[in-house]
Amino acid sequence: WALSPLGLLLWVLSLALGQQYTSLGSQPLLCGSIPGLVPKQLRFCRNYIEIMPSVAEGVKLGIQECQHQFRGRRWNCTTIDDSLAIFGPVLDKATRESAFVHAIASAGVAFAVTRSCAEGTSTICGCDSHHKGPPGEGWKWGGCSEDADFGVLVSREFADARENRPDARSAMNKHNNEAGRTTILDHMHLKCKCHGLSGSCEVKTCWWAQPDFRAIGDFLKDKYDSASEMVVEKHRESRGWVETLRAKYSLFKPPTERDLVYYENSPNFCEPNPETGSFGTRDRTCNVTSHGIDGCDLLCCGRGHNTRTEKRKEKCHCIFHWCCYVSCQECVRVYDVHTCK
Repeated sequence: WALSPLGLLLWVLSLALGQQYTSLGSQPLLCGSIPGLVPKQLRFCRNYIEIMPSVAEGVKLGIQECQHQFRGRRWNCTTIDDSLAIFGPVLDKATRESAFVHAIASAGVAFAVTRSCAEGTSTICGCDSHHKGPPGEGWKWGGCSEDADFGVLVSREFADARENRPDARSAMNKHNNEAGRTTILDHMHLKCKCHGLSGSCEVKTCWWAQPDFRAIGDFLKDKYDSASEMVVEKHRESRGWVETLRAKYSLFKPPTERDLVYYENSPNFCEPNPETGSFGTRDRTCNVTSHGIDGCDLLCCGRGHNTRTEKRKEKCHCIFHWCCYVSCQECVRVYDVHTCK
């Protein structure tokens, strides 16, 4: 029984959420409980047991971001609670959706490990002291620069360890994993804090920081929308047949290391299909005023929609009192809710 690299990360997540690690003494339980680990992954797990909770948190972060980015689309990154294949069969195909999930999960692992190291939760990593350089005009280095290189290394070593097969899917997964991690490095920026009386900013200290993960999700979602379709080519080499990917349309600019790639078409996700992992869009909430994919016409696949009224309690007529609290009344508002037939 062998899991995909993403499946292995999701298994780590399930262990983490089940709190099956409580101390270094639980190391054999955590690493030994992951099915299908290759030796390199097993060594990594045991050598870096301190940061495995961060690896799990990163996958969780990636899943949550996937669900946010696809909340208004036919496929909305639905997860299955009682299955190790947490996305079902959706990731079995080399589609755009699979490309995005691999990219966002790999980025999530790099992000969470980097953030955890900067917060001092592990003894094997910490702040970045290699990329500071001379300070700029009006500021000096201070605080804890986040070591994204280490987070990317962890993500690459663990997630890509199984991607050593000479086939097209392995090449696609490695490319999309790396695209996700590269997005973290590309979005590193200087974050500064002012010091002085009444915020006068007499002294300003700065450090390298990651962006909000939402920015990573937004960027990768754009890459999903513009993903490059590839074709599989076979070559004879000394080690045997090797599959590589080539852009399907030569008139278009070939994909860079920052682009997502795929080579199989997605199902339309309109109807439930256990073979493709589609849950369909029946009973999904749609936006009746939108002409986009979240609108009732497209999201409901032409089947039409139902409308019902819904009463919601909300805070209203809020007043600020000096000093310092806010008092609100509770109002009942009626909304129209539209769901796909």
